[in-house]
Amino acid sequence: MKIGFLITARLKSSRLPLKLLKDLRGKKIIEWVIARAKSLKNISEIILCTSPHPQDYPLIEIARDESIYYFAGSEEDVLDRLYQASRLFSLDYFVGITGENPLFCRYYAQRVIDEAKKDEYDYIKIKGLPLGCAVYAVRRSAIELVCREKDFHNTEIWGYIFDQPELFKVKEIEVEDTMNRPHYRLTLDYKEDFVFLKEIFSALSYEGLMDLSEVITYIDKNQNLLEINRYMEQHDIPQDVKDKMDALILRLKEKKQGGG
Repeated sequence: MKIGFLITARLKSSRLPLKLLKDLRGKKIIEWVIARAKSLKNISEIILCTSPHPQDYPLIEIARDESIYYFAGSEEDVLDRLYQASRLFSLDYFVGITGENPLFCRYYAQRVIDEAKKDEYDYIKIKGLPLGCAVYAVRRSAIELVCREKDFHNTEIWGYIFDQPELFKVKEIEVEDTMNRPHYRLTLDYKEDFVFLKEIFSALSYEGLMDLSEVITYIDKNQNLLEINRYMEQHDIPQDVKDKMDALILRLKEKKQGGG
């Protein structure tokens, strides 16, 4: 059983240019993500999934410096990039997250990995963590099926396709009450998000890596911090792409029902 940890990362952001290279208490944002991934157990490879576009070369250099693998795939088709990386490295599953999430929860990431090791589910997700703190897992055969059948390339947001119990075996891990804070925003898309993260990293004392539980406890006691990035809009699937996803899901369901 080979389970890889795939970090999706590019440097094309217009809202906060070069956000993954911003310094946060001595490390770049993407370096914090890599460091947290390295702390996980039962991962065969850590792979930074980027593109061959020249603007993304700094990410490839960071992967080399961090002694992890990298894969340069499709610039726009994120789902195909993940599939091609998982195929190249002969992964049975991949656990993944995007590169702008330097505080993803290691405890629940390990829970996802442990579930993937059971080899029972096609898609494993977490419900209730702050935005930017949850990873996911996908069986390679499931992503292979989707990539073979889909006829669109805008797949930056793609979890919806796999969150279909009629098509795939889905496992949802619910977080404990002390960690259930879906309204907390701990991702990086805007300058306000960066200000918020700097406040967290400056306020808490730690050696190595912070536990998300400590971060949540601190925010619980300092609710005023939530005003910093409260009104930042989280991107959703564009309606035209959602329509194409729905059409794909319908085709896959019809094929499954017909034994195709």
